[in-house]
Amino acid sequence: MFTTEEIQELKKIFSTPQKIAIIPHRNPDGDAIGSCLALFHMLQSKGHTAKIVAPNDFPKFLKWLPGAKKQVQIAEFNDFAAGQIIGGADVVFILDFNTPSRADNLAVYIKSASGIKIMIDHHQEPDDFHYNYSDVEMPATAQMVYHWFQAMDWEDDITTDIATCIYTGLLTDTGNFRYPSVKPSTLEAAAALLRKGAEPHLIMDQLYDVSSPQRLKLLSVFLQNLTYVEEYRTAVFTLSREELLANEFQKGDTEGFVNYGLNINNALLSVFISEDTTQDLIKLSFRSKDDFDVNKLAREHFSGGGHINAAGGRSEKTLDETKKQLLELLPLYDSELKNEN
Repeated sequence: MFTTEEIQELKKIFSTPQKIAIIPHRNPDGDAIGSCLALFHMLQSKGHTAKIVAPNDFPKFLKWLPGAKKQVQIAEFNDFAAGQIIGGADVVFILDFNTPSRADNLAVYIKSASGIKIMIDHHQEPDDFHYNYSDVEMPATAQMVYHWFQAMDWEDDITTDIATCIYTGLLTDTGNFRYPSVKPSTLEAAAALLRKGAEPHLIMDQLYDVSSPQRLKLLSVFLQNLTYVEEYRTAVFTLSREELLANEFQKGDTEGFVNYGLNINNALLSVFISEDTTQDLIKLSFRSKDDFDVNKLAREHFSGGGHINAAGGRSEKTLDETKKQLLELLPLYDSELKNEN
């Protein structure tokens, strides 16, 4: 959390109306969008002028969140407007990422912005901003936003819309509360959000029961492409650009696919390797169980990073070459991946 002195300074800053830009990372997920929208609604209720600026569009299954369709400026559709918002802001919030490069095309605006920069994030190795709330032990940035509201004495002002946005962030970034990073404080926050009006069954329906027939067909292709390396308890999935386009891929359609690998009995690591549909780039998504550190794997070999049990990376090799590279790396983690029983 921010220090007591910093909280007092922030209370003073937000005691008068401010122009505020709120920025998530590129390819924003449920935690990023949920956190941004929760913060937007709270700041607006406090008399500030807040605007959310996302580097690129976000999945359709998050568009139902309160304010998602009208309150998020997508920079890839209007870069000039995005730059104007960030450049003209008195305060710039960096949410769910900790270095400007994670915002891709918005990085230059973040670096040059004259406003006060406030980061709230749970990823490792953060940059230094004017105010940093960094906690790698937190399972979701949404939980950190909730705790910041508490520290600012704003908890009583959490509305049903705000509670819904925060709960969505908690739910999606904890794998429905299944990851080891979940703490008693996470479930306590979730309970408090229910008392504020969040409805778990409706949120679950909106997030997970909205698949199109095309998405399910794509899932079947994804599952058929499984390579399971039993010796290293590793599941590897691939999807080519052709397979994605043949199944009418839409942004967000592969969200959560990588988790299927961990459903395999005794599996410890799941990796999803896919071609990007718009550029010559290979994307990797990593999930693990227990204490196998996929953040380290992604950082050291695939120009990425994240958390111990969830991370992402990228490669400029071909799909097949990237898969080959990954498989050849597994013996380096022999002692960590092999089942000793």
